[in-house]
Amino acid sequence: MDSEMQEKCGVFGVFNHPKAAELTYYGLQALQHRGQESAGIMASDGKSFRNHRGMGLVTQVFSRDILDGLSGNMAIGHVRYSTSGESLLQNAQPLVFKYSEGDLAVAHNGNLVNARIERDVLQQQGSIFQTTTDTEIIAHLIARSSKKHFAESAPDMLKRIDGSFALIIMTEKQMLIALDRHGLRPLSLGKIGESIIASSETCALNTVDAKFWREVEPGEWLLIDENGIQTGRFAEKGKVSLCSFEFVYFARPDSVIQGRSVLTIRKELGKILSKEHPTQADVVVAVPESSVPAAIGFSQQSGIPYEMGIIKNPYAGRSFIEPTQELRDLAVRLKLSAVREILEGKRVVLVDDSIVRGTTSKRIVQLIRQAGAQEVHVRISSPMVRNPCFYGVDMPTKEELFANKHEHEHERAMEQVIGADSLAFLSTEGLLEAVDVDLGETSSRCIACFSGAYPTNI
Repeated sequence: MDSEMQEKCGVFGVFNHPKAAELTYYGLQALQHRGQESAGIMASDGKSFRNHRGMGLVTQVFSRDILDGLSGNMAIGHVRYSTSGESLLQNAQPLVFKYSEGDLAVAHNGNLVNARIERDVLQQQGSIFQTTTDTEIIAHLIARSSKKHFAESAPDMLKRIDGSFALIIMTEKQMLIALDRHGLRPLSLGKIGESIIASSETCALNTVDAKFWREVEPGEWLLIDENGIQTGRFAEKGKVSLCSFEFVYFARPDSVIQGRSVLTIRKELGKILSKEHPTQADVVVAVPESSVPAAIGFSQQSGIPYEMGIIKNPYAGRSFIEPTQELRDLAVRLKLSAVREILEGKRVVLVDDSIVRGTTSKRIVQLIRQAGAQEVHVRISSPMVRNPCFYGVDMPTKEELFANKHEHEHERAMEQVIGADSLAFLSTEGLLEAVDVDLGETSSRCIACFSGAYPTNI
């Protein structure tokens, strides 16, 4: 709740299935947590494109009639939260283009760190951009490639872009799937019989009853068409920098990333947090919903019982930024309610996944105190967020981050700001111990938002 970071996006693709658009619809619903701003599906019957995009949730954008009109055995879909480009329908993906080879559709999860440079070069060469998103750069690079055919121009384009990207690109008859050279974003492959499915997370594969096949490797591309699957590399496999926040907050707990259960890792985060920062308390409570596994892990390790002391209203939806403190507090109460019977007279451990600005944490602590809690000890299952993300996460500037604003003040400044009796964060070492993904000798996790050590040039 307090992370005040919005997830990047989610991508989903289907090749060689008679109900490709329908499967994509359900896949996008399973990925809805990765973006609630807009949704879109592009389908192809091998001859022409049919697409629909709209602002809002997947169920708001698509109806039965719309899905029936998206016929074809190929489809790609996208759910978006804008991290690059404005929140406009023209930026909703998949983006669709016409070029010399025909139609082209692009679905992109991530951010290109060299977008400004490439955009300037393309504009100087005569390109006219129709959107404000960095995804459009991908289409222009394909169209302007010296390679004539898509099977050559698309892999050629991948050598030009840098940053984070899980990509699904489609023509009328071909589909290209690729993951950035650093492996910053998750991207999985599945199969339904002879059909190929690509998805940001494995939870969406489960939703459409696809059998997990494998992960897309960093720096790898796959080209799928009627002749089968071609694979290749646009970059040598170097040091992999999987985003650690996928495990902390972004991914759905029932997903598996690089062979590790997200749910299991979040519980381990809570257990390590309890070891690092024990406290005397009567009850452990989670800020719903992403912090629940960590709170359970904290409870299991500490022996302090876990209770549902805070209930989230699933129908509250997004609230606009309210103009007064009173209305902002009311918006929090609309989303969350404290259970007095659980909290009254108790010493409470409040577990959350992160603190970014700190404003929502303060309101939640107040909510718990108003429900009669005797003490509130806040425990965060990730390190202090000190640096902005440039890889597709919407985050405040460095100066706005809670850790940077208060950590150099007196010892108890942070606790006093949010109104807690104590406040403690998981160590970076504890995070890396829990998020121990086996990627071989070149394995790593991107912890740039905690450490400031970015895996790419910024």
